[in-house]
Amino acid sequence: MADQIGFKIKSARRRLNISQANLSEKIGISPSYLNLIESGKRKLSLDVLLKISEILNLDIKDLSKKDNVNLAYDLQDLLGDNLFEDLDITNIEVKDLSETNPLIAKALIRLGDVYRKKNSETFDKVEVLSGENLQNLKSTFPGEVVSDFLQEHQNYFPKLEDFASRIFENVHRDFRTRYVLLSDYLKKKHNVSIIDVVPEKDQMFSKKYSNEKKILYLSNYVTLETKKLYCAAQIAQFEAMSIIEEYLSDYNFPSDISKKLTTISLLNYTAAAILMPYKLFFDECKKYRYDMELLQHTFAVSFEQVAHRVTCLQDPKMKGIPFHMLRSDIAGNISKRLSLSGIQIPRYGGACPRWNIYSAFMSPGKIHSAISKMPDGEKYVCIARTVEKGIGGYGMYKSILSIGLGCEIKYAKDFVYSDSLNLKDENAAIPIGVNCRTCPRMECQQRAFPPVNKDLSINLNKRGISVYVGD
Repeated sequence: MADQIGFKIKSARRRLNISQANLSEKIGISPSYLNLIESGKRKLSLDVLLKISEILNLDIKDLSKKDNVNLAYDLQDLLGDNLFEDLDITNIEVKDLSETNPLIAKALIRLGDVYRKKNSETFDKVEVLSGENLQNLKSTFPGEVVSDFLQEHQNYFPKLEDFASRIFENVHRDFRTRYVLLSDYLKKKHNVSIIDVVPEKDQMFSKKYSNEKKILYLSNYVTLETKKLYCAAQIAQFEAMSIIEEYLSDYNFPSDISKKLTTISLLNYTAAAILMPYKLFFDECKKYRYDMELLQHTFAVSFEQVAHRVTCLQDPKMKGIPFHMLRSDIAGNISKRLSLSGIQIPRYGGACPRWNIYSAFMSPGKIHSAISKMPDGEKYVCIARTVEKGIGGYGMYKSILSIGLGCEIKYAKDFVYSDSLNLKDENAAIPIGVNCRTCPRMECQQRAFPPVNKDLSINLNKRGISVYVGD
């Protein structure tokens, strides 16, 4: 338990950019003693625990709660690989490791990421040499490091929020931060001109900045909402890089590419905060109970931008609903994932096909709401809606993705989409899992793979509701 509490204190301190020396001084202990507490080598007295929880805005109940759920499921997902089948590692052992030694668990997951990346690269080379498509043998997940970084910070970066609020005040005080006003700011402050262009078909791009010419080229094939985000991100790149570097410096990135991808993510985070400044956005969310389309129109942004932004409301003094958010294509590839609600989102491959993020593809553009029940009994109010992505005009291909957003059912009264759901009816909840390899629901008709840690018995004379269920 001391390991777990120490790790949570360290994570919360880092999120708030408080040094060990500063925190130890405030609570009246030495930095070396605080270091022992954070590393799980010393137990806390009640007095010290109360002081730390007050300074870091932590709930004591949350400190003692075993909530490394996503870490445990990421590890289960990794160890569900056939490579470890003969070891008979149980879910209880995985959860115990993630709770008592979270850093070791993270190290194993990072090794798994590297292994799968190398494995994918090998298949790529074999495809080139053989001319055969081996796509179904590859397992990749873009942006694992970015997701881990955002998850560790609870997708909340207070210094970037403060910066964004100052820019919003300088640019415009209206909800709808205009494209022309952002362009004017770039011109006046940085002598950068915005030029809207239609790219050549053999040289397509969304945005392109020329430092020599001081010109930001924006494609007319992207939406106005996206153009505004690019302008705001360019402002952040000029003025907030020192803040971003400060956040990045406290994280051990496995590669330069992963660090650059995370940098882009923080630039986009800051841009969204400029378009939807924290307090104004928080007030509107509370006022309209997170009506996503109403928020979208109020701030003149895209649905996906709003979905991202509602996950950022983690200021302890002005805290929003802790949401989970994911984005998937129609083939089940999850390209974005973040869970503040506690729901388990698979790290490798697709999620459970019973999640409404997939059924949303059957009615594009419509918001689908549902009560989802995980195998551990936890319930969530989940919504999903498709969005079009990509660049292009008439006749050009655009992909359709689905955005999923949800929260624990205890927040249902503050989430407008729960109004259409029967929260008291136990049968109204849709039983879902994380994915087939880790899901214990043997009665599911959509099971595509047998679960790990369960003997598979095939009866030639009898078939259950799936080939993997004999009884």
